[in-house]
Amino acid sequence: MRNAIIDPDIEQPKYQQLIDAVLTGIEQGRLALGQQLPSINELAGKHSMAKVTVAKAYEVLRERGVVMARHGKGFYVASTDIRAPLNVLVLFDTLNAYKEMLYDALKAALPPEAVINVFFHHYNLTLFDSLIRNNLGRYTAYVVMPHFNEDVSEVVGLIPADKLLLIDQTIPSLPGDFMAVYQDFERDIYTALTAALTRLRHYTKLTLVLSEDHFQYVPTGTLEGFRRFCQDNALPGEVVSTFSDALVCAGEAFLLFAERDLIAFIKQVNRSGWTLGQDVGLIAYDDTPVKEILAGGITVISTDFARMGTTAGQLLSNRTRTKIANPGRLIMRHSL
Repeated sequence: MRNAIIDPDIEQPKYQQLIDAVLTGIEQGRLALGQQLPSINELAGKHSMAKVTVAKAYEVLRERGVVMARHGKGFYVASTDIRAPLNVLVLFDTLNAYKEMLYDALKAALPPEAVINVFFHHYNLTLFDSLIRNNLGRYTAYVVMPHFNEDVSEVVGLIPADKLLLIDQTIPSLPGDFMAVYQDFERDIYTALTAALTRLRHYTKLTLVLSEDHFQYVPTGTLEGFRRFCQDNALPGEVVSTFSDALVCAGEAFLLFAERDLIAFIKQVNRSGWTLGQDVGLIAYDDTPVKEILAGGITVISTDFARMGTTAGQLLSNRTRTKIANPGRLIMRHSL
């Protein structure tokens, strides 16, 4: 506790840093039951902070039953059971069908008393930054979906590592012993397309549609895996930024990400009198119940989002700091 590092340059309030220092000390066994803590005057002087700031930290800990005050003698560790009820901030990109599946599984895997607040950043870096900074110190856990191809390690790194869980995508440049349940996008798309290679050989070309006009996030790893697959298998492949009816040609296959593109694609196939899965091939990304039945069944490349949510909930519940790759797979249906 006396050696706690209080950083005045980060957004987290100093009193919350003191609280975290006490809790970490108890968790790591450096503070034992009944052990006396430094006085308010000592901590205020050592860390160049106001006495009222230290007093606020001790009062919060006292209210939680972690420390107790003995009149004229100071503060002592009153309990080593520091597992407070989970108060979780979930920061997703946007709301869609598979995000609902992920959220429902996460919620079901958490203790019944856990409180969850959900926010969306909509691929807006400024909003993402402010949502993190404005909520530092307010939650016991942060579940963050960093769906950006830019490096966001600086702002995400403001969250204490022991409270952070990255979901769906990790951040290679982010140091620390944090939790993560993520997809290996490059490996997963390469493996899935390899599983579909026999069917893809029936088509002269494979086109991946980014749907940038729909604010659709496509990880860099997905594009790298796609290009490597096409090169390794001598399969003509192309990446285009937006969907249009003119793209749809008989004898070719397409990989779509946005659901609006999926519907427009099927309409164009029907207008042209072609048969999906014979005259033209279709693979969608991210499975949903609708894709199981739409147009007789849409072939998808998808991770198991229910499993991802369940794993994330278990890690949070058990305070298990580890990083787990959630595998993706090809689900072959009528459209290819």
